Formats: sequence, C-alpha cells, structure tokens
Amino acid sequence: MTKNTNQQLIPHERIIGKIYMIRGEKVMFDRDLAELYNVETKALNKAVKRNLDRFPEDFMFQLNEKEAKILRYQFGTLEMGQYSKYLPYVFTEQGVAMLSAVLKSKRAVAVSIQVVRTFVKLREILSTHKQLQEKMEKIESKYDKNFKIVFQMIASLMKEDAMPKDKIGFK
Repeated sequence: MTKNTNQQLIPHERIIGKIYMIRGEKVMFDRDLAELYNVETKALNKAVKRNLDRFPEDFMFQLNEKEAKILRYQFGTLEMGQYSKYLPYVFTEQGVAMLSAVLKSKRAVAVSIQVVRTFVKLREILSTHKQLQEKMEKIESKYDKNFKIVFQMIASLMKEDAMPKDKIGFK
C-alpha cells in the first residue's frame, strides 16, 4: 500500500489561520481542532480529560477569564450558541500530536500529522525571515551612507503591513 504524502485534507492556509500566539506559545483552540477532526468540542475535551496525564502544561492549558474575555472582543460580537460558556483549552504543537493518540481515528491521525507539519512550516518561514533580516543588517553595516535610503526601503517592504492593500478593480 503506497501513501501519498502530498495529499492534504485541509489546506495549510486554513490551519495557519487557526494558530494563535497566547502566553508566548503558538497554539490552537479546542473548538478549531474539533472542527478539523470532525468531532464536537465537548467530545474532544472529554477525551482529553480522560487522558490528562498525556497533556502536561506545555502541551495544553486552559485560558483564564481575562484572556477569554480579550479574545471574545477580538472575535467580534457574540452570537447565540457560537461560544462556549466554559473557558477554552488551547493546544501547543506537542498537544496536537498527542491528540491523535487520544482520539484514535484515522482522520485524527491524518489531521494531526498535517497540523504538526503546518507548525513546522510556519517555524521555517519565521526562521527564514529572521535570517534575511540579519543578513540585511550585516550588509547595511558594511556599506556607506549612500545606500541608506535603499536599505530603508527594503526594510519597509519587509514589514508585514508595508504593501498597500487596495482593492483590485475599478473605482
């Protein structure tokens, strides 16, 4: 039986859109993971609670009330039934990997592998960006002030929001 490693259940972009930075960690919410695994959030959390010994603090943690409140404001107005009355759990890359062992379905294993690969890809992208910035700083220090404006322009283009985001089409 041959396996196609390029086959994706979920596009990387969709997974990246569900990764958040909380307490200095890149994490995914229980509800987002439940959606990816095609299970209810309640079922996912029950499976985790039955296996708490597999989820130390660096694999999973529960948001406190202040964090949950801030995130609710960021996600916009609450619609009836859209958000749980319980504080959400978030999972780090290692926690996501452990979920496949707890949920024990083929889809859970496949999705977990894909999510972990996305975390790795994201880490590589961030590393490459940092290396590029360091190289630019070295080059900038070597050359005289004549090229200062060129380096300033390149630096401004490297910033995330540097490019204008005008709508395409007729005005």
